[in-house]
Amino acid sequence: MSSSTADLPSLTPNQINALVVLMVEARKLTNAELQELAGFTLTGKDNKKLVELGLVETDRNHRPFSHDLTEEGWRVMRELHTAAPPKAGRSASRSLFTLLTNLHRGLDRLRISHGDFFKQTGAEPATEVAPTSPTEVAPTPARSSVGGDTEALVRAAYRELAARPGAWVGLADLRDHLGGADRAAVDTALRALVRQDGVRIIPVANSKSLTVRDRAAAVRIGDEDNHMLAIGAA
Repeated sequence: MSSSTADLPSLTPNQINALVVLMVEARKLTNAELQELAGFTLTGKDNKKLVELGLVETDRNHRPFSHDLTEEGWRVMRELHTAAPPKAGRSASRSLFTLLTNLHRGLDRLRISHGDFFKQTGAEPATEVAPTSPTEVAPTPARSSVGGDTEALVRAAYRELAARPGAWVGLADLRDHLGGADRAAVDTALRALVRQDGVRIIPVANSKSLTVRDRAAAVRIGDEDNHMLAIGAA
């Protein structure tokens, strides 16, 4: 999953505002709820463009229409701070992008995904899977030489698959790249790696987008299945 600004679509201030509200609410919102929360509805050209870009899924089966972020929408919101704010938004857009930049910095330091940070309490959203925070990771045995070798293999495979350090790589692709590596040894290596600086392992934010292959490749950490790996410069 690339993080290049070239992968980020050109959006208007209104479209960005809609994505931000859907992100921070981390749930499906009707137009009535959007109006109550943010003072606008997602209709017309703005809705059409976000749906065509694959950023929002709109349920038109009944009124008021409801909207939810797709996995691609979550990706864009995680990376939007790297793009230039739209000029039409003026100071409001620049202020919002400053907030998004610092939000990303804080979550990256804590190794918590946007989905986990914003998830609703009390009930798990249908399309939101929370990542495991470092404090929830079960203790793992001290690394043996075999475990250390497997961790090195995982790091090497990641470097070959990732577009750049810190880019997301699916565990399904990682396991395929590792070929016949022992499943249990790879799982143990991943659980050890997530405790190390610069390593993040998280679930896919939109569980509906997961394929059978993605689910089969997941690693259980704490009480969650995780599907994506990112490793910064070691």
